[in-house]
Amino acid sequence: MSEGALANVSGVVEYRDSLGKAVVKNVVVLAIGLSINYIDVSLMYTFCKHQMFYSNPRYILFFTLVLNDMIQMSVGITLFVNSYARYRITVMSCAPFILTAIITTENTPLILACMAGECYVAVRLPLHHARICTVRRTLLLIASILTISVVSAFPDLFVTLATERRDFFSSKIFCLRETAFPSKKLAQKRDITYIVYLILVWSVIFFTYFKILFTAQAAGKDAKKARRTIVLHGVQVLLCMTTYAAPLVKDALLRVFPKSYSDSLFACYIIVQVWPRSISPIIYGVRDKCFRKYLKHYLICRTAPHGGTS
Repeated sequence: MSEGALANVSGVVEYRDSLGKAVVKNVVVLAIGLSINYIDVSLMYTFCKHQMFYSNPRYILFFTLVLNDMIQMSVGITLFVNSYARYRITVMSCAPFILTAIITTENTPLILACMAGECYVAVRLPLHHARICTVRRTLLLIASILTISVVSAFPDLFVTLATERRDFFSSKIFCLRETAFPSKKLAQKRDITYIVYLILVWSVIFFTYFKILFTAQAAGKDAKKARRTIVLHGVQVLLCMTTYAAPLVKDALLRVFPKSYSDSLFACYIIVQVWPRSISPIIYGVRDKCFRKYLKHYLICRTAPHGGTS
């Protein structure tokens, strides 16, 4: 779960709900989250069943994004339910969840930026696309993204191991990044990382969009579809990055809606954490004709259509 969404969960628990309201919120989160994960599993199954997809850099990046989203959603559901069921867990148990949340949160905008770049090459340099966007280079790019995120996340653990007493790791806390890794210097590192990601990713999004917009092939169908896809990537990045402003939103909601604070934070959790995860299936699972042709059969548990390559 992203750090902003975790803070939202914290807000919900700090202002305890009635039993009925708590059940409703958990049922809603489980229903939406599991539904999205079911679609994501269907997308990944469709990808793996057909060689035409896993030999295409565009779909490889998409598979990586969907897998990343599914892991992030699963961690989010687990922590949300745990926040009502157990409330506090040990730091040692919490740390793996938080590290996974940090890595998957930071992966998302980087993967989206790479997908926008692939669209740019496909439209602006179609004759060189096969040479530039190879499967090997795509896999190396994905490995680089994962390495960057891991290198960014694990210093939180190492600094905490070096600065906190040993009994801190056996103590019970509400599972948040701020409580698992409490150093103020780590909070400053997080803010700097978010600013760098924001500048980098939005620079790529704007550059690729306007380059495609003014390309000589702008009247073509493929160029128009690519522009719409990049716009959707931009919306998804915007939604994902709203988690970076979660602490400010949390404080504002507390001042404006002190009596319905937990409900406001629950709505923010759905919008910030769940909604961005639902956009990926729409971009490729619904809009892409080739992918949709096979996906609809797996969603309703039917055999693959004739002509698929297994």
